[in-house]
Amino acid sequence: MSPVSYQTIKLSKGKHASPEDGACVMELASMLAGEPFTDHPASVCPVIASFLRSYNDSIDERRRQSLYEYASRVVGSRAGHRVQEARAERLAAWADQVLRSRRTWFLRSPLRALTRLRKPPIEAIGPYAVHAIPRHTDQTHAAALAVVDELLAVGHRDDRVSARVIAARAQALDPAA
Repeated sequence: MSPVSYQTIKLSKGKHASPEDGACVMELASMLAGEPFTDHPASVCPVIASFLRSYNDSIDERRRQSLYEYASRVVGSRAGHRVQEARAERLAAWADQVLRSRRTWFLRSPLRALTRLRKPPIEAIGPYAVHAIPRHTDQTHAAALAVVDELLAVGHRDDRVSARVIAARAQALDPAA
């Protein structure tokens, strides 16, 4: 049996001990970044990582496999505190918009409306946003991926990506290369 790599790994729910056990989207990002295997890669913005970890665990197998691209895209997204705060604010606003779009969201969850008066910490904003999604459909999946794209556009990405990461990205996109 050949060793597991970012090319052969299947995305799955939860935290994994090693790539042989599978990987979530953030564990795959750690592999692509050449970091130790973890669901908290140092090269990924904590706000984006928080959202993607929670989202990875809440969607079905088919939608989860579409997160491969995002594992690569988020490598190098870690930025300073101001950018993280701006991303957290944008993600909270997106979650609030999703909640408002539900007709009876306040009637169903008055306590949730009151808890939003307190700003969630950066590590909790991801699960907060994922829980705002009423049910996972192709439309909500597209919206979730679009908000990740928006978060990546906030601030400046760290373009000092290692040659190893660039080579891994190229190999992931074109295995024949």
